[in-house]
Amino acid sequence: MDAFSDLIRGVRAHGSLFGSSTLSPPWALHFVDGAPLTLCTVLNGAGWIVPEHRPPEPLRARETIVVRGPETFTFVDEVGTRAEPIPCGEDCAVPEQGGTRHRRGWNDCGEDAGGGRGATTLIVGAYPVRGEISRRLLDALPVVLRVGAGGTADAVLDHVAAEVDLDTPGQQVVLDRLLDWMLVCTLREWFDRPGGEPPAWWAAQRDPVVGDALRLLHADPAARWTVASLAERTGVSRSTLAKRFADLVGEPPLTYLTRWRMTLAADLLVEQGAATIADVARTVGYSDAFGFSAAFKRVRGVNPSEFRRTATAASPVAERRPVPARTTPGRLERLNHG
Repeated sequence: MDAFSDLIRGVRAHGSLFGSSTLSPPWALHFVDGAPLTLCTVLNGAGWIVPEHRPPEPLRARETIVVRGPETFTFVDEVGTRAEPIPCGEDCAVPEQGGTRHRRGWNDCGEDAGGGRGATTLIVGAYPVRGEISRRLLDALPVVLRVGAGGTADAVLDHVAAEVDLDTPGQQVVLDRLLDWMLVCTLREWFDRPGGEPPAWWAAQRDPVVGDALRLLHADPAARWTVASLAERTGVSRSTLAKRFADLVGEPPLTYLTRWRMTLAADLLVEQGAATIADVARTVGYSDAFGFSAAFKRVRGVNPSEFRRTATAASPVAERRPVPARTTPGRLERLNHG
C-alpha cells in the first residue's frame, strides 16, 4: 500500500453527486453547499470557473478543474454572466435525500435545453470526503487546481461520455467508478506537473529507499517498527535511512509513523463507536490504552475520548449542488441530487 492509495481510499464517488448537461449560452450555474472536492470538466465547448473570492479560471475542452471546499463557485459561459435564484415550482425543487443522484441532463425550467452552436457539454462530480485520512489529502491541495487536456484522464472522459448516453442497469455504479478513476488521474497529473511543488510524501514515494519504507509503514502500521527494522527491510543502514527519510519527507520515520497511526485511530474512534480506547490502541500498534492516549493527545491536542465526543457530534458535510439560476434571457439550469 502506497501513501497516495491510503489517502485517497476514502474519497469515493459512491453516494456522490454527478451530472452532465449541454448548455447553450448565455448560461450560469452557481454551486453552493461546498463539497470537499468538486471535479468539473467539459467534453466540448468552453466556459469559466469563477471561485468565490478568487480570479476566474478558463475551462476549455478536455481540461479539468478541481475545487476544494468549502469554496463555492460559478460555472459561466462568460465572466460577468449573472446567476439569479428564482422560485420555479415543485418540479424544479431539489429532491431531498433519496432522490436522483445522477441525471444525463439537468432539468431546464425555461427554454428547451438542447445544445446549439457554441454549446458546452459539462461533466461535474462532487465527492463527499469523510475522515481524517482523506483530510490529509485535501490539506495537500490548493483551493483550485487545473489539469490540461491530453493526459491520462482523456481516456476516462471517453468512457464517461459513452456511459452518460446510455440508460442501462448498473449505470450509476459504472459512473461512480469512472469518476474515481478520473479523480485519481487528475490528481496524479497535477502532482507530477512540471515545476510543481507536490507534497513531500508524494515525491518521496519515487525514491527507491524512502518509497519502500513508506510502503512498509502503510502496509502494516501496527507492526513494531524501529528504524533498524525498516533499514534492514529497505537494504540500507540505519543512519542512511534516517537521514534520507527526514530529508525527503520532512520528519523522521517513527515520527511519521506516529502521526499516521493517530490519523488511523481518529477515524476508528468515530467509525467504530462500540470499540473501546484499548481496542483502537491495539489496532494501531499500541499494547495499552495509556500509552496510546498519551501519544494521541500529543499529536492531536485532545485525548481520544474527547476527540470521539466532538467528532461524533459534528454535522456531516453537505453536498454541493448548483442552485436554480436564471440567466439572460431566461434559461434555467439545475442539478438534481440525492
